[in-house]
Amino acid sequence: MLAEAPGLATAIARRLRQVLRRKGGETLTEVLAAAEKTELASHAVNLCRDIDAVQAALDLPWTTSPVEGQINRLKLIKRSMYGRAGFDLLRNRVLNAA
Repeated sequence: MLAEAPGLATAIARRLRQVLRRKGGETLTEVLAAAEKTELASHAVNLCRDIDAVQAALDLPWTTSPVEGQINRLKLIKRSMYGRAGFDLLRNRVLNAA
C-alpha cells in the first residue's frame, strides 16, 4: 500500500498534527483509524492503548509543563555536580539558588 501511495503517512501525520493543535473538524479516533493503515500504525496502536489519557490531554486545560521545567532544572544541577557529595549538597544548591 505504501509503495502505491508514498505520501500517505505524511498526510496522516499532518491530519494528526491538526487534531493535536485543535484545528480542523476531525476527531482523534478518526485520524488514528486512518493511521493504522500506514507506516504510522505502531504509533497509532500505542496511542490507542491509552486513548482516554490522550483525549483528556487534548480536552482539559491543565498542563504539567511548569513541573517538568523544575525537574529539568534539578537534573541539570545534579549532573553538574557529578562525582561530588550527595543529596545534602544538591539540596543546599537548590535552596540557595532560589
